[in-house]
Amino acid sequence: MIGLPDGITACLFDLDGVLTGTAALHREAWKQTFDEFLRERDGSGFHPFTDADYARYVDGRPRLDGVRTFLASRGIELPEGDPGDAVTEHTVHGLGNRKNDLVLRIIAERGPNPYPGSRRYLEAARDAGLAIAVVTSSANAQAVLDAAEFTPFVQARIDGLVITRDGLRGKPAPDSFLAGAKALGVEPARAAVFEDALAGVEAGRAGNFGFVVGVNRADQAEALREHGADVVVDDLAELLGDDA
Repeated sequence: MIGLPDGITACLFDLDGVLTGTAALHREAWKQTFDEFLRERDGSGFHPFTDADYARYVDGRPRLDGVRTFLASRGIELPEGDPGDAVTEHTVHGLGNRKNDLVLRIIAERGPNPYPGSRRYLEAARDAGLAIAVVTSSANAQAVLDAAEFTPFVQARIDGLVITRDGLRGKPAPDSFLAGAKALGVEPARAAVFEDALAGVEAGRAGNFGFVVGVNRADQAEALREHGADVVVDDLAELLGDDA
């Protein structure tokens, strides 16, 4: 009834881009952050941050990992700095803080934009008796879940704060999804992963989860399959047999 194989008893959902439309807001904040930094560094001839850069180096990863991975792709090395660095500091933490401040302002102005199809899917999964966790690299997950009115569906949350606290490796490593399954008390083989990011799909496959659903919000269906998705949908409602 919910488009999953027999034997699946739990659902592990990424947040941004799977349950809510906030992935686009994160992408916008990353672009503004990196473009401002690159312009300050290289002048008017800088090479802008692109959608391909976001998909390859940033999407789905913890914030600081995203900074490091993108900068490395451009051959740029910055000092790590400290968590309290000002947003004007040219450090890994400074850029991460700049992006976080910006995305929080954007979400406050525009809202989390929950997907109606995702709400219907959460309702169906709950009604079918499946356990539900949210597994996200975002440190702002609770605020987004509350604003989207999704919190009542969620029995466990593994977010950026937990990842940092517990020293988990970020996606594409499977650590956060494995922690989500453990929090729900299920084996990975009995859990389905729902991801829109290539790094997240890789994490689901690396963790030997029972089923990996790729959610194609960025016109990358084939890449999601190549990175390990068992099935790719444009909206979770498709798994219910609904029109998205």
